[in-house]
Parts: sequence; C-alpha cells; structure tokens
Amino acid sequence: MSCNVCSVSYENGIAVGQDCSSGLNLLCVAVNVTGQNSTDTTMGQDRGKYDFYIGLGLAISSSIFIGGSFILKKKGLLRLARKGSMRAGQGGHAYLKEWLWWAGLLSMGAGEAANFAAYAFAPATLVTPLGALSVLVSAVLSSYFLMERLNLHGKLGCLLSILGSITMVIHAPKEEEIDSLKDMAKKLVDPGFVVFATAVIIVALIFIFVVGPRHGQTNILVYITICSVIGALSVSCVKGLGIAIKEAIAGKPVVQNPLAWLLILSLIACVSTQINYLNKALDIFNTSLVTPIYYVFFTTSVLSCSAILFKEWEHMGANDIIGTLSGFVTIIVGIFLLHAFKDISISLATLAVSIRKEEKNGPVSNGMAAHNHSTYELLHNEVTEDIDDREMGLPFDSISRRNGTMTVS
Repeated sequence: MSCNVCSVSYENGIAVGQDCSSGLNLLCVAVNVTGQNSTDTTMGQDRGKYDFYIGLGLAISSSIFIGGSFILKKKGLLRLARKGSMRAGQGGHAYLKEWLWWAGLLSMGAGEAANFAAYAFAPATLVTPLGALSVLVSAVLSSYFLMERLNLHGKLGCLLSILGSITMVIHAPKEEEIDSLKDMAKKLVDPGFVVFATAVIIVALIFIFVVGPRHGQTNILVYITICSVIGALSVSCVKGLGIAIKEAIAGKPVVQNPLAWLLILSLIACVSTQINYLNKALDIFNTSLVTPIYYVFFTTSVLSCSAILFKEWEHMGANDIIGTLSGFVTIIVGIFLLHAFKDISISLATLAVSIRKEEKNGPVSNGMAAHNHSTYELLHNEVTEDIDDREMGLPFDSISRRNGTMTVS
C-alpha cells in the first residue's frame, strides 16, 4: 500500500494520500487516534461511575447490617435475662449459646466487611459520613422490636440524617483516580500528607501521655480526640488495603509488596488504639454525648485526611463544596437530636395537650409560670407512664436507655 504525502490541511488535520502535483510515495497506515482516545475516556468515566455506585451501595448496606446487629444482640441478651442466666455485665458467657446473639455478631461482621470494601470503590468523604445511618437504623428498629419510644426529637433527627446523607451523595467529590499500590505509595510520600500524618501522630502522643493522665477522667474531648485523629490514619490504611485486594484479585503479586504489609500493621495499631480509648470514653461519660461528639470529630478528621491525601476537593465546584458541607452539618444536627433528647418523652400528641393546657391556664404574671407548670405536668405524666409500662412488661431488674438501646443491668 502506498500513498502520496502532501501538506494538504483541512478541518480535522492533515490529509494523507491526496492527489497533488508534488509528493512522496510512502507506505502509510491510517490510525484513528481521536476515536481511540474518545473511547478510552468514555470507558474510564463509565468505570468510575460504576465504582462510585458500588461503593455507595456497600456503604448503605454496611449501615443496615451494623444497625440491625445491635438489635439482634440486644434481643438475645434480653431473652437470656428472662431465663435468669448470668448476664454479660456480671461476667457471664451464656450469650454464646444464644443464636440471636450469634446472628447479631454475623450481621456486624457482614457490615464491617461491606464498609471495608466500600472504601475501595468510593471516596472516603462519602463512605465515612454515611456511617451515621447505622445509628438511624438502630434507633428505628429498636422502637419496633425493643419497644423503645422514638420521640419527636428522634424522628426529626432521623429525617435530618436522611436528608443530609442524600445531599452528601449528590455533591460527593470524585477523588483522584488511584488504581495501584504504586500510585498509593506516591500519595503517601506527598509532602502535604507527610506533614499531616506527622502532626496527627504528635497530637495523639501528647494527648495519650500528657493530657490523658491529667484530664482524661474529667474532659470528654480528650479520649475522643485521640480516637478521631488516629481514625483518620486508619481510614487511609483501609483505603490502601482495598486497592491491594483489588490488585490481588486481578492476579498481581501483592504479597511481595512491602507497602501492603505496612498498611496492615498500621491498621492494626490504629484500630487497637481507637478501640481502647473509645471504650474509656464510653465507660466514663454518657453515651448520648460521646456518640455525636465522636461522630463529628472522627468524620471531620477523615474529611481533612482525604482532602490532603486524595485531593478530593481540588476539582469540585463551589456548589458541590457547599452542598457537601451542608449535608455533613445536617447529619450532625440529626445525630444530636437523636441522642441528646432521647430521654424526653414528647410527641405531636403531647405537644397538642401542652398547648391546650396553656390556653386553659391563661396568662400569668410574667407569662412563664403557666408554661412551666404545664410542661412539668406533661413530662411528669409521660415519665410516670413510661415507668409503669416498664414495670408491667419486663420481669427483670432494671433497664437503661444508654446509647439508644435498652441495656439490662
């Protein structure tokens, strides 16, 4: 095959093999470069879109499994308490013979596995905030299966959490593409991330060895700060291990890569530290305070780490940045409403009763006495009815509503 090479230009480039008065007869091959590049780009965009929705689905299913696991475990423990078995809080291990408890454990394992896998497909900025949905699932299911009352504040908190999650999904950042451990290694030695990781480790060590022994028993922020800043590094390790697993499935020699083992060891150290200090915080302080504060601190740390390590925010528009932050704040408000007021018995019906009582009492000297009296009477009646229901319906010692679920004591 031969063609005349002439410098004949037209709209899409230079024509090859055109008839012209002067030219060289050369062997030539026609290559459609533009079409090939377009096809590759389209395939890459489609793959990224599929990965995003796979990660989203895994994150949501993780929240459902984890939220449901608390209910299954609690049902198993309550069943054992009715049988008179030694409770777990007293050192008993009868729950190991209860199939509901094992179902809850398996459900939690499935949820954690799905959450782990979600980081391999979707940005950490999306996966981490969606963890709040497990609290929502647990609260809703406990109102149906554990006969706990989800008051008006709790229902509003659930609604806000859902709306905030939807907003974050819509405006979630598309992280910079990382397909291999080689790319991950380049990210980990980036100067910005090195400075961030060094600062996190220094802050954690100061809180562990200096601030913790002095103020850990009195200040709720001490142990929560340790868990949160270390949690940012643990999520980065999980993300790297997710990439390693994808490479292993593709048949690449991941076991021989020292970075994979470094990520595993780092993850074990980070998770162990988190569990230790989170248990201390839960043991000392009220769970209704620990849960929302820890969620805010932990998620903020993860968002900051992801922005520095994966450059997730560089290519986002102003509307997406505002939407992501607004969704995050909305989830925070929802979690706060769900936990902070869970012991107050209030509903739309009781609000109507309170309003009618205020109207009957009429205005008083400063306009506050009637309101205070009716509110006190309303809450007193509700709490009395709640206590009567518990005494009538549960044949064992006492019930605690810690962490939004009933705990046998």
